[in-house]
Amino acid sequence: MQIRHFHRRAGPSFAALVLLLLAFPIAAARAQAPVPVTIVIFSAPSLGAFLPDVIKNQKFDQANGLDITFAARTPDAYTAEFNSGEFQIGGSAALLTVGLADERGVKTSYLFNLFDYWGTVVTHRPGIKSLADLQGKQLAAAKGTTNYEMFTWFAQQKGVDTSSIQVINTATPGLIGYALADRADAVQLWEPAYSLLLAKQPDIRTLDLDIQTQWRKFAGSEHSPYLGVAAHQAWIDQHRDLVPRLYKTYLAAAKWIAANPAAAAPVIAPKADADGLKAIERLVRSNTRLGMDVVPAETLKREIAAVYRAGMATGFLKKMPDSATIYAGSMK
Repeated sequence: MQIRHFHRRAGPSFAALVLLLLAFPIAAARAQAPVPVTIVIFSAPSLGAFLPDVIKNQKFDQANGLDITFAARTPDAYTAEFNSGEFQIGGSAALLTVGLADERGVKTSYLFNLFDYWGTVVTHRPGIKSLADLQGKQLAAAKGTTNYEMFTWFAQQKGVDTSSIQVINTATPGLIGYALADRADAVQLWEPAYSLLLAKQPDIRTLDLDIQTQWRKFAGSEHSPYLGVAAHQAWIDQHRDLVPRLYKTYLAAAKWIAANPAAAAPVIAPKADADGLKAIERLVRSNTRLGMDVVPAETLKREIAAVYRAGMATGFLKKMPDSATIYAGSMK
């Protein structure tokens, strides 16, 4: 009788408990739902497009509680739409564009580095054997990129009058086409376009910028932070807890690529032929030209300052950007 009496009295409370337990997983799932984030990047082939497909393919964003949408743009459109605030996060954030944004009153911060600088010039023309031979010649380049701007700094270090070079401006995806068709005296480009080009035309001549020696002499470091992820300060202030998740997402992708270059190649360059895929695989294994280096911006303060000084030397920047352009928050 006591048991029956207990069940009669506990019945409604027991039913409520059951409903509560059934509802808990739904509430927990909602609480743990990935946070949607949109990041603008350069269109492929570009370094900014190197990691995003791997992130989505391997679901590294989901693993870190994010649901990232990557929006691809040309360099000029990227700069305009990121600086205007249409996109709050930029995944093709070159340091010099971050510095330029600060100069124009746009408050952004370089969160973490993805790649160190590397760029080069290629040519079919027998009369062009060094950077000095480019003077008075036509050079196809994505002039709106800071890779081109850094190229001008390295060329000037070797005594080249870059103002005498006739630049044919084109979007990043068009650089390989210019080189393949021999439509200009030379082409300035970088990875992964360079490796994809070599896979098709291995005999094309590469002009040496002497990057490592020149940068070590100027910056006193092996690191030349070049491209990473940046965000508007207003977004950072509202979503500071998401910054470490973004960093861990990109870091996981970089580690996976380094550990699985053969599997990563078709994800990074889905339209590449067999030779192109092998070229991407070799690029990753070596990492010399790729320069994949995912580290917090705060650990590269001295090197970032050197990049800013290089931008001032070419006239790209008029003054040293504010220290706030280098994110100092925790990545843990």
